[in-house]
Amino acid sequence: MRPFAAFAAALLSLAAPAWALADPVAIPVTIAPAAAPAPLSGRLIVFAQRVEPGAAPQTEIDSSPFAPTNTAVAAREVHALASGQTALVDGEVDAFPSRFSELPAGTYRFQAVLDRNHDYNYGGRGAGDIVSPVVEARLPGAVPQLTLGETLPERAPDAFLANVPEAEREATRTAWGQTVEVDFASPKLSAFWGRPVHMRGWIALPPGYRADGPTFPVAYSTHGFGGSLRSQRVNAAQAIRRMAAGEWPPMIWVFLDQSSATGTHEFADSVNNGPWGEALTTELIPWLESRYRMDARPNGRFLTGHSSGGWATLWLQVRYPELFGGTWPTAPDASDFHDFTNIDIYAPNANAYRGADGTALPLVRNEGRVAATLEQFARLESVLGAYGGQFASFDWVFSPKGPDGRPLQLFDRATGVIDPAVAAYWRDNYDIAHMLARDWARLRPHLDGKIHVIVGTADTFYLDGSARRLQAVLDRLGARASFTYVDGGTHFSLYRPRPDGTDLMRDIAQAMYAVARPGGRRVQ
Repeated sequence: MRPFAAFAAALLSLAAPAWALADPVAIPVTIAPAAAPAPLSGRLIVFAQRVEPGAAPQTEIDSSPFAPTNTAVAAREVHALASGQTALVDGEVDAFPSRFSELPAGTYRFQAVLDRNHDYNYGGRGAGDIVSPVVEARLPGAVPQLTLGETLPERAPDAFLANVPEAEREATRTAWGQTVEVDFASPKLSAFWGRPVHMRGWIALPPGYRADGPTFPVAYSTHGFGGSLRSQRVNAAQAIRRMAAGEWPPMIWVFLDQSSATGTHEFADSVNNGPWGEALTTELIPWLESRYRMDARPNGRFLTGHSSGGWATLWLQVRYPELFGGTWPTAPDASDFHDFTNIDIYAPNANAYRGADGTALPLVRNEGRVAATLEQFARLESVLGAYGGQFASFDWVFSPKGPDGRPLQLFDRATGVIDPAVAAYWRDNYDIAHMLARDWARLRPHLDGKIHVIVGTADTFYLDGSARRLQAVLDRLGARASFTYVDGGTHFSLYRPRPDGTDLMRDIAQAMYAVARPGGRRVQ
């Protein structure tokens, strides 16, 4: 799921509506001439956030799926909108959490964003999007006129270093320049899409690496929902820095980008996204092994990833068990779809929004409190756009293709009703627990002892529940696997340093190295 740094600060909610406006609300949005030398298209989104009179100024009004009712959102598609033209954004149809005419009385701050690339659901506003100034208005009353005038610039290449602790920033900046880019045009993916498709990432080489030197074990790592090629470069720089400091054993790390226009493709072989697993295992890995001094054998190839990246590396290990020597997924997305973020997708009359007793299903929790329900999360995603959101991303990875060429949805976004035929397709192709139980006789010789799942007992998205189900299936099969439940750990706290200075990634790196180099020197 999406890792937002400002998660804790966003846990606010609006009061329940006290009354309704008599008339429908539509917000006029115009593009300033200087912002649009040519007509523009995209998803036009209006955000409205209630504030107390006299509140400190803001330059950005945005929503958060982790506190979905904190900001009202309305949106529409625009096509060839020219400078000086006005588009009305209907606050009654594509709106969340309610019609704008039903918002409680008060002072609101409004801002419009033209999402030109239809990727707001994945990474929020970004380079090329056009935003308006924040305008304040009182409701009920006249709605404000919003003018799109500022085109957002590209972020500086090393902007992500701002998230690195200041004491480590200079060393990380140096390591940043030592990362090696991966850019591989995949024949299989290009054939699937009918255009060139590239697989990208960053390599972190160990100290003393030489083109004519010894080989090293290799770890393939991918990110969770919201990650990107740039964030992976930060991870590669951190790996270089930590190997140089002797904190991690000497290995080659390949940090792969799995973001796409549809969300995260998760390196799954999909009828919608294409054969990403096949491309990785039969094209990219052989290509890398022909160019770098890598251990080209199963007990020298390893997998790890977090969240959606955790699911990806778990699925790759199960789907291609003979190729890899083990996977260490952290807080992986649901691996048993009897608990798909609290939904049993196989239950009779299954509904993604409500349990059998009619209660709303929670999706996000913080400090023991429900921060968002699944319905709130999914409805907000639908308003922000059809592409790139978390649940739309799951459909693009797991679902069969529909008559219109797009993936069938697991559940109806208006009602939450689950399509049992789609659920059956998910089970047969991507429910990892089901795949293991069904194919264990074949998988055991190549997979036994290679699965190592790590998750917090307070995972923000309740992913510990699915992990426990997966463990129960493996226990029932008599499989050798390890499951670590970090007491009180959330989706975002697993990687925090411990009081003794060690952390989870160091443990994972050492466990991999011990498989590749039994009896080898351990870092201190």
